Amino acid sequence: MNSHSKQLPAPLVAPRRTSPLHPTWQRRFKGLALPLLIVVLLEIIVRIGWLPSYQMPAPSEIALTLTDLAEGALWKHIGASLIRVLLGFAIGASLALVFAAWVGLSREAEAYLEPTFAALRAIPSLAWVPLLLLWLGIDETSKIVLIAIGAFFPVYVNVVAAIRNIDRKLVEVGHIYGFSRLQLVRRILLPAALPGLFTGLRSGMSLAWMFLVAAELIAATKGLGYLLSDGRETSRPDIVLAAIIVLALLGKLSDGVLAVLERRWLKWRDTFTGQGAQD
Repeated sequence: MNSHSKQLPAPLVAPRRTSPLHPTWQRRFKGLALPLLIVVLLEIIVRIGWLPSYQMPAPSEIALTLTDLAEGALWKHIGASLIRVLLGFAIGASLALVFAAWVGLSREAEAYLEPTFAALRAIPSLAWVPLLLLWLGIDETSKIVLIAIGAFFPVYVNVVAAIRNIDRKLVEVGHIYGFSRLQLVRRILLPAALPGLFTGLRSGMSLAWMFLVAAELIAATKGLGYLLSDGRETSRPDIVLAAIIVLALLGKLSDGVLAVLERRWLKWRDTFTGQGAQD
């Protein structure tokens, strides 16, 4: 090819369109799509009479009920439930971490404790209520203990599994470097078990909210569970649904806090996020 040859023009590449929204906000908007669709469909179905309003109020009526409650006793109920959940979760999760570390690091402890914990784990939440009322009465202690029981087992099971699933080669490397038992736990076992720990904490928080409702439905004078019971006794499905919505929002908020902590503590991980799986 001589110097007078014409050079071919470079192929034109269309500029890649980028969304003005941050990917995080895109995911959040996508997450709102299904709830908004359900709200719109329910509003239409109730308004045209396919569902009786005394059984399923329209979302707009539930919103009005929430507004009325927010101007009254709703915050008192939220505060009472939130304190119970946080105290019960803190107690249950702390005890679970202690026993999980003991069982996970000791076959002897597993032989003594695991059969009993496995049996207790199968007991439904409502089965504990009569016994706790007999032992502890109807004050706050029985409710907090019930919530602690609910939070205990998910954290315990996940942390034990996380410890037992740690690669043996990592432990052997620690022994080669002469790590003491404390150094082995702090530098190898704890970082490797953190993903399972956060999975257990998030599951335990979800069950803490469930056990809260079980406690407040039976023996409470305030709280979101009491609000549910009050709506049932007064034949007010709008109050029942309003309380359920508040419980869902609080549960999502508490899980979101743990998710943020999980991302911050585990940002060193290079894990599969689902992107590129369908490319």
